[in-house]
Amino acid sequence: MFKKVFPLSAILSLRFLGLFLVLPVISIYALELEGSTPLLVGIVVGGYALTQAIFQVPFGTMSDKIGRKPTLLVGLLIFLVGSVICAYSTDIYTLMLGRFLQGAGAIGAVITAMISDLVPEEVRGKAMAIMGASIAMSFALAMGLGPVIGAKYGVESLFILTAVLAVLAIVLLFTKVPTPPKIKHTYHATTSTADILRDPNLLNMIIINAMQKGLMTIAFVLIPIILTSTEFAWEKSDLYMAYLPAMVFGLVAMGPAAVFGEKYNKPKQIFLLSIVLFVGSFLIMGLTTSSTVFIVGVVMFFIAFNMMEPLVQSMITKFAKVHQKGAALGISNSVAYFATFVGGTAAGLMYGMSDRETIGISVAVVAVIWLLWTLRLQNPTKHSHLYISHDDVDTAKLRNLENEHIAEWYINDSENIVVVKYVTDAIEEEDLRSKISK
Repeated sequence: MFKKVFPLSAILSLRFLGLFLVLPVISIYALELEGSTPLLVGIVVGGYALTQAIFQVPFGTMSDKIGRKPTLLVGLLIFLVGSVICAYSTDIYTLMLGRFLQGAGAIGAVITAMISDLVPEEVRGKAMAIMGASIAMSFALAMGLGPVIGAKYGVESLFILTAVLAVLAIVLLFTKVPTPPKIKHTYHATTSTADILRDPNLLNMIIINAMQKGLMTIAFVLIPIILTSTEFAWEKSDLYMAYLPAMVFGLVAMGPAAVFGEKYNKPKQIFLLSIVLFVGSFLIMGLTTSSTVFIVGVVMFFIAFNMMEPLVQSMITKFAKVHQKGAALGISNSVAYFATFVGGTAAGLMYGMSDRETIGISVAVVAVIWLLWTLRLQNPTKHSHLYISHDDVDTAKLRNLENEHIAEWYINDSENIVVVKYVTDAIEEEDLRSKISK
């Protein structure tokens, strides 16, 4: 499994490393550019997310039709061009254009769908945890290096480094990434993309994903500005002292959260705990007058974010039909990135109109409403999979296989096997095997 997941995780991590490197300092940098205002700075911080929101669904759907690898290449090339434009921007509007292009290379859903193609569902939670951990390590590295490199060589150097990382990702794509299996899906073949939004489980995950990403952008607009303000008077190069411990604790929390959520099938409990931590973190960051306590709030935020991240993606791939993973992840990421853009824009607008205490309390109130809504969630039904050689299957029996406890079945042409997904506690594997065997 690791050999299949690691190259894809590395590509996504390189891309996110490039995006994360500028996050600790971009709001301060953008404020100094010609034509900047707090609102425009917020748009720049979350601007990449707007185009991510627009292109996630087209990229996810395109990957379902023409293949994952060609789609990944297109996305990485667009990201590369956007990074170069950001590096050489001299005013706020050119920087905004570059950030929009960075986001237009919307490959997150494609990579997650490709991992779900390559890895059986029983171990997909571990695969998503590996992907999440690699992103979190990129996050931690970026939080440490971004402020230091930006302070010494200028923020434009971070964008140049981002372009180099994009080139490395393209090299990995064609040298290390395996070709996913060819899937032939026939069970419930009449389902459409609109069914994704009608599925309450998928809709719940889409909303959770959106709220999480929106709060992330709000945090990244406000944290560096607040810490370098006259109240705390930190230097830009000192910001790593807040981000690095936060990401270390977040990375440590990710493992147990993934195990508890996946192995013991308790994602709802992890989501609720994460939201409680979100509420506490914004209250602390909004109300404290101590920089040490403020860092505690930052640590709480990243613990909450990292506990939630791998579970959201894993749950979406579990609830979606095999032929709709790309589209489902595309819709989810599209909504999430739109929320990211809204969060960044709102944070910039709020910072220009109100004080830190009001912002912290307002965001915490929104998170409390989210918490109350999440109480209605149900943990997912536990499914198992029957894997049987296609040569041993009676095709007629397979096509007539209709049961309320069977989520779907499909044919993996590359490995010549039939896969049947069924409710673990409702059907015995041997009984199911006998119903479709020759």
